[in-house]
Amino acid sequence: MQNKQSYTVAEAQQKLEHYCSYQERCHQEVVNKLNSLGMFTSARDLILTHLIQENFLNETRFAQSFARGKFRIKKWGRDRIKKELKARHISDYNIKLGLKEISEEDYRSTFWALFEKRKAAVQGLSSTLQKKKIMSYMLYRGWETHLIYEALNDL
Repeated sequence: MQNKQSYTVAEAQQKLEHYCSYQERCHQEVVNKLNSLGMFTSARDLILTHLIQENFLNETRFAQSFARGKFRIKKWGRDRIKKELKARHISDYNIKLGLKEISEEDYRSTFWALFEKRKAAVQGLSSTLQKKKIMSYMLYRGWETHLIYEALNDL
């Protein structure tokens, strides 16, 4: 039998403060962490309230940080970022604020850089297969269909 460590509210609160300080977190991640610590609903609500009041937990800040990071590092498009934020139960309002962090100029230049990179990778294949592979790659990364069609028409 496994001994599961139990925490007092103060210990769990301190643990979660550190957890939220280390990296931006969404409410869902914090609730999952509290559940993994075996906290009761009343204690969980108390800790969540504390984290929000003390600004350890802020969904708007999370959405902005998430959008910036996934765009800059993973080169995700708006559709993929939006889908991932929705999966984390982020409100539409905060999703819009998060997406505003990406400038239109950076967005376009990143799209074209990715498109050209993928186009070079599929060179030598038939035109139809090239378009299919580019399309599926760009869609998987969350780039808007109209942008992809626009770029493919220029091929």
